[in-house]
Amino acid sequence: MQPDVTFIIAAYNAADTIQRAIESALAQHGVSVEVIVVDDRSADNTAAIAGSLADERVHVVTLESNGGPGCARNAALALAKGRWIAVLDSDDTVFPDRIAAMITRAENTGANSAVDNIEVIKDGETKGETMFPVHYLAKVPEISLADFIASNLVFVTTFNFGYMKPIFERRFVETHGLRYEENLRIGEDYIFLASILAKGGKCVVEPSVGYAYRVRPGSISRVLETHHIIAMLEADKTFLAKFELGAEAKAAQARRTRSLEEAKSFLSLVGHIKRRSISGIIEVVLKDPAALRHLSMPIGIRLRRLIPS
Repeated sequence: MQPDVTFIIAAYNAADTIQRAIESALAQHGVSVEVIVVDDRSADNTAAIAGSLADERVHVVTLESNGGPGCARNAALALAKGRWIAVLDSDDTVFPDRIAAMITRAENTGANSAVDNIEVIKDGETKGETMFPVHYLAKVPEISLADFIASNLVFVTTFNFGYMKPIFERRFVETHGLRYEENLRIGEDYIFLASILAKGGKCVVEPSVGYAYRVRPGSISRVLETHHIIAMLEADKTFLAKFELGAEAKAAQARRTRSLEEAKSFLSLVGHIKRRSISGIIEVVLKDPAALRHLSMPIGIRLRRLIPS
């Protein structure tokens, strides 16, 4: 019998959290579930812990070499059998009624994908804060491609839909041959959902909180480096070469591209400040003066103190 949903979990050195993630997926109410864990050649016993769970709904695969989250998710997609696919990070969890609510909303509106609200839980804490005000999401029944791109700006304090973990209809993804960008370590979820929307997919919003995003020190999603920005710019170029965007989406993409370029300049500026390189600082500022405005951020306040007076 085909499962209602397949959870795909890309796992790397997640021995401390993988069991909790899997068990939260298996605890869904009102839907049939399968879980595919792809161990991205961890250096710890992530695969052994995942494989020790005595549940026939859980399937564990270990990659031959470390390929990153996009590669691991593609391996899981190739094995998935569910009508719907749900993305779950190995250090996060989902609430029991999440998938039933999202599938119901998606199927009632003819949507191919759905997102929901997020609870952000800091490391060591049991209770978190809701990422998006429920009343705000209640006014956003559907996310267009233009809306999605416009919300995904770097270093901008707006509601970023890119943090949302989608469910999507497997048949739609297979029909259009969509897969994750394997050269991205940050931003692969963004490109994938943007591709669904660019292919004419419909994404609806379930305003209730269903996903628990756990913030851990050192998490790759918390550490943005220059090479990540470069990879994101390249992925955006590939995306634009594949899809024809409407006027609103093009305008949003132009703003996103500029924000990524500013972020790249800012990170370069930060590097020169840390090295106390006056010539490097001057070079970046002359090339992209907008990088300076990000120094109003908390990190910038700290870094400004490193500049010799």
